[in-house]
Amino acid sequence: MSGQRLDFYRHGLAEFIPDRDANILVCAAGPTDRNVFRELGYRRVTMVNLDTRLDAAKLAPYQWQRQDIQALDFADASFDYAVTHASLHHCRSPHRALLEMYRVARVGVLVFESRDSFTMRLMQRLGITLSYEDAAVFYNDCRYGGVDNSPIPNFVYRWTEREVEKTICSYDPTARHRIHYRYWYLFPQLARLERRASLKHLAVRLAVLPYLAYVTLFPRQRNRFCFFIEKPKLPEALHPWLKMRDDGQIEFNRTWGDKRYKATLPPED
Repeated sequence: MSGQRLDFYRHGLAEFIPDRDANILVCAAGPTDRNVFRELGYRRVTMVNLDTRLDAAKLAPYQWQRQDIQALDFADASFDYAVTHASLHHCRSPHRALLEMYRVARVGVLVFESRDSFTMRLMQRLGITLSYEDAAVFYNDCRYGGVDNSPIPNFVYRWTEREVEKTICSYDPTARHRIHYRYWYLFPQLARLERRASLKHLAVRLAVLPYLAYVTLFPRQRNRFCFFIEKPKLPEALHPWLKMRDDGQIEFNRTWGDKRYKATLPPED
């Protein structure tokens, strides 16, 4: 993993999870995640991954369990934070994985992923970057690294801000959500890995400076980002059409409805 990519990972963790004693779940974690969390001084960390090549010794001193990010065996709000780095696009259902992280987190969710954009779609059409991660499987002995860590190359699901927001608001429509974004770029490395790709590799190298100028002017065209989803604090963050009862259950706020709608007019189909 490149140094720049790890720097972005470190900076995101330090910014959004400043408490080194926070109880953190790291999903689809490996030795690189272990090294970054140890370097930054986080102490209460549990790492999960379904990779059969991993064991507790390889992720020590942190706790480790073999679990699928898409079906976590933890109760709601079991951890302060849930974190994952470059893993959602390896899932059969990236949205389900994100929502499982949201479910088990109490304070917030931090995700580092590829970002979709016009620039990335153009790169895909030109063959500069991958649509399916066959290289990841090839460099994992043709046995791992694909969808759900299988030998089948996964489709690279790239997110946008709007997709993140729609996913979270659909899952939890009770409250207003605050989602923070940070942007970064990683220049495609595919041509460097391919045989007989010298001309493509040269073209990519020549495009580096124009690309950097472009994404400096238009940050949302960068191909990497992280997003931090704050879990809403209730009842303060409830939508005005909802209210919380004394027993903690949420229900429709009839007083708000009476002020907004005419009770004598039934809703149209």
